[in-house]
Amino acid sequence: MKALEDENLTNQKDERLQVEAARQDPARFAELYENNFERVYAYIAHRVRNREEAQDATADVFHQALASLPRFEWRGSPFVAWLLGIAANVLSDRWQRVAKRQEVVTDDLEQVGMEDDIEQRAMLYQLVETLPDDQRRVIIRRFVGQKSLREIATELGRSEGAIKQLQLRALQNLRKRIRSNHG
Repeated sequence: MKALEDENLTNQKDERLQVEAARQDPARFAELYENNFERVYAYIAHRVRNREEAQDATADVFHQALASLPRFEWRGSPFVAWLLGIAANVLSDRWQRVAKRQEVVTDDLEQVGMEDDIEQRAMLYQLVETLPDDQRRVIIRRFVGQKSLREIATELGRSEGAIKQLQLRALQNLRKRIRSNHG
């Protein structure tokens, strides 16, 4: 147990010396990089989708660590704990950027979907207008007015069977016209 404590103290002293050396000469940061790369990379690789993303994020961590090294303060934790904190922030920033890009794409797709829906409704309205009068009246009352077959039959003075037939012929007619419009 005592030997383990002594080894930890020696490692902390070595790390402190490495950090101080890197503060004085940024070229000495390479030692800290070499000693901690595998832990940081493993932490990130476990949380991202692919190797390229893990490599990019790991590079960002060490770039930020080097830039922030003058502000690093010892708090009794190993240097790698500070690096993992930076890694968590790098990943968080990346996820936020991805989420914002997805929101923009989703908004764009929804807008396109709405525009497509409006165009389809306009085309359908135009096609309904070309139907024979009886078929057009039934379609408008049924689907725009949300009336039942019985209500339409009463209103037009026809049987429910006749209204069903008019609706069926109108829908077949519309399908045929839509197909011919879309090639």
